[in-house]
Amino acid sequence: MKTIQSIFGLAFISLFTLASCASDDNTIIMDTTPDFSGTFAQQDQMGRPAVNTVFVSQASKDNFNVTIPSQQNAAFQSMFQTNLTGLSPAFANPGDQNALGQDAAAFTGLLATDVLNVSLDGTTTFFDGTNVLTGRALADDVITVELLLIFGGEDFTENPNLSDDHVDANDKPFLSSFPYLASPW
Repeated sequence: MKTIQSIFGLAFISLFTLASCASDDNTIIMDTTPDFSGTFAQQDQMGRPAVNTVFVSQASKDNFNVTIPSQQNAAFQSMFQTNLTGLSPAFANPGDQNALGQDAAAFTGLLATDVLNVSLDGTTTFFDGTNVLTGRALADDVITVELLLIFGGEDFTENPNLSDDHVDANDKPFLSSFPYLASPW
C-alpha cells in the first residue's frame, strides 16, 4: 500500500516534476514520470496547523487522521472541548468566549472540523485585524493567531504570556513568483 503524508493538510504536487530527498539528505532525486497507481491511505491531517497536535489525544490520532472532515465534529468535538477547557484559563468558566464571540463548545466545533476555510469573495487571511479564519496567506502568523484564539479571551488581552509564539518573521523572505517559498537552508 502506498501512503501520502500531508503536512498542514496541503499537498503541492507539480504536474511536471516531483522531487524527493534521498536518505542521505544531500541528494535530490528528480522523477519526471510520477506513479499515481495503487492504493493510497491518508496518514496525517492538519487543515489548521497545530490543532491536531494539541487537541487530539495520542490514542485517537490515527482515527482522527482518517476521519473525513464532515464527520470530525461529531466524533471529536467533545475531546477538543475537554482539552481546550483543561488548557486555557480563557475558557475556565461556562459562557467564557474568545475574540470570535464563541464559547468553548462553538470554538471546538470549529476546530474539530479540521479544514482550512477560504473566502472566495473577500480577504484570504488567518487573521488581519478584522478578518479571521477566511483562509491563509503565506505571511500569516498562524500559530500566534491560534494562541490568541485559545488563550487571549474576548479581546486578545487575557493571558499575554500564552498568546504569542514570539516568532514574528520568516528567516528568509518569500519569493515574488511560484513557488513563493524560499529555498531551504
